[in-house]
Amino acid sequence: MDTDQIIDDLIEKLAGIEHARWAKWQYYLHNKATKQADGSLVIPADLVARWERQIETPYCELSEEEKESDREQVRSYTEIIKSALRIEKNRYHSE
Repeated sequence: MDTDQIIDDLIEKLAGIEHARWAKWQYYLHNKATKQADGSLVIPADLVARWERQIETPYCELSEEEKESDREQVRSYTEIIKSALRIEKNRYHSE
């Protein structure tokens, strides 16, 4: 497997994780919001305020709990990245 194939495979695997992360977030958001008769959602004001604050806050200024939440998301990617790096390392050493 060459580097381009490894990268293409990595992109597909990471895209799968990203979709699962997005779907989980959407499920959470939809459960926190109130569905209107027309199908639209109303998000509670306290959640909007919290999320707007987080959007405007650099990572280094987040609370430790908020940082850990971000770290948890990243951890879902690490095994796939490690696997791709091992494949590339093995390929490099076998040449």
